[in-house]
Amino acid sequence: MPMPRPGPERRRFGIRARLLALLLPCLLALLALDSWNDYRAQHDLVQDAYDQAMLEPVNALGQGIALAADGSIRVQAPFDVQAMFDVTRPQHKLLHVGLSALPDGSGGAPPAAEITLIGVPDLPAPPASAGNDSPFVWYDAHYQGYPVRVVALRRTVLDGHARPYQVLIQAAEGTGARVQAQADLLRQELLQGARLVGVVLLLVWLGVSWSLRPLERLRQSVQASPPDDLRPLDARGVPHEVVPLVDAVNHHMARRQQMLAGQSRFLADASHQLRTPLAIMLTQAGYALREPDATRAHETLHAIVAQLARSRRLCEQLLAMAQASQAADDPSPRPVVDLNRVAREVVLQYLPLAREKNQDLGWIDARGEAAANDDAAAPQPPAAPVAARDLELHEALSNLVHNAICYTPQGGCITVSVRIEGGRVCAEVCDSGPGIAPARRNSVFERFAQVAGVDAKTLQTPGAGLGLSIARAYARRNGGDIELADGDGAGGAPGLRALLRFPLAHSAPADPA
Repeated sequence: MPMPRPGPERRRFGIRARLLALLLPCLLALLALDSWNDYRAQHDLVQDAYDQAMLEPVNALGQGIALAADGSIRVQAPFDVQAMFDVTRPQHKLLHVGLSALPDGSGGAPPAAEITLIGVPDLPAPPASAGNDSPFVWYDAHYQGYPVRVVALRRTVLDGHARPYQVLIQAAEGTGARVQAQADLLRQELLQGARLVGVVLLLVWLGVSWSLRPLERLRQSVQASPPDDLRPLDARGVPHEVVPLVDAVNHHMARRQQMLAGQSRFLADASHQLRTPLAIMLTQAGYALREPDATRAHETLHAIVAQLARSRRLCEQLLAMAQASQAADDPSPRPVVDLNRVAREVVLQYLPLAREKNQDLGWIDARGEAAANDDAAAPQPPAAPVAARDLELHEALSNLVHNAICYTPQGGCITVSVRIEGGRVCAEVCDSGPGIAPARRNSVFERFAQVAGVDAKTLQTPGAGLGLSIARAYARRNGGDIELADGDGAGGAPGLRALLRFPLAHSAPADPA
């Protein structure tokens, strides 16, 4: 039964959506603020324009107040004012001129009764709280059920008999035209803001599309390339903000190419190293089958067994090399291991092999000679704690000690010691072998590298040149490294010192020295 395919991954916000989500609220807020300010300013301008138009008939009527021949007060309205009052519909413009007598000596007292000289008599009166700073009083009111804007002018005049009168001149206008003009202004502001927002959104969309076009071409070229094509991506034409990403991808591809090349080289070298012993064993087996003498056939079988042992050692080293050369470390935290204990176990493990070659394999404990000989003592805290994996640390030291045993001649001396140097722990393997020239000490860490100038007959088990490479790979996987230095020159041989160094773990005790 086929497994169901997983659903499509939920798409995240793209660059367009992010820009629009960032720009649109800010743009709308700014446009709303600016549009409101513009609308208020234009609203005041419209109000002022309509108010100034209403002042014209009031001023004309105010200037037309005069005395008649009999001494009474009359209003001589200009023709244009009278025509406007007669022609205009009452819902649009209204005029009123009222006359009321004032008591003698009380020019500011309220009038007793009012006589309408011109216009409608029932316009709303000015509010009583209107100030006297300006002769004109503006106020909003309702006349016959519809809103009007009214301006009023009060004047005190004397008739021909020197009696005081108060003249009230009012001009009213319906607010429908004003409201319509203000609505048109608001609609124009909204349309202008909407056009601006639309243009900005379109420009953002087109700008992002135009900027991402080189990335789309890059994506198509990557998809069209063969799977084994690890050439660097062409960053020409790509926006400079994306160039670091392309460079990082190219760097990753270059590392991947180096890793694949190293794996191919490793497979080729491993195949070559395995092909030679297999060919030798095949020849020896054929010789054993043709040999009538049982003694010689038995010797040939012994040679085949020895060759099988070397091949097994080579296979184990190849597997260890493949594991140690992995690019990604184990994500789990490394435990704290006592390097002093691991080194002592390695010395005990290889002690029989050193005795077969009549070699002196010595051990110097980091705790001192007394603590090293006191096997019955209670468990002590780690003498040389390092953050590393026990098995990999053991493998690295095993390769160093095994190499020292292989290259040190019979009767030679090998010393393994552990000590703490400031903030680091050092495990040293010092031998009295032929040593390695300083110019070649870096190259011997390469795979299948052999030490020049060493007689193969003196080797207990000829190696494949993987021991130092495996040891350094395991050391670096655990945060350490290996260095080679001159030996102590004991026995007349230059000797070699292999120094395995790791940072001291944080839970380390005080320096025993």
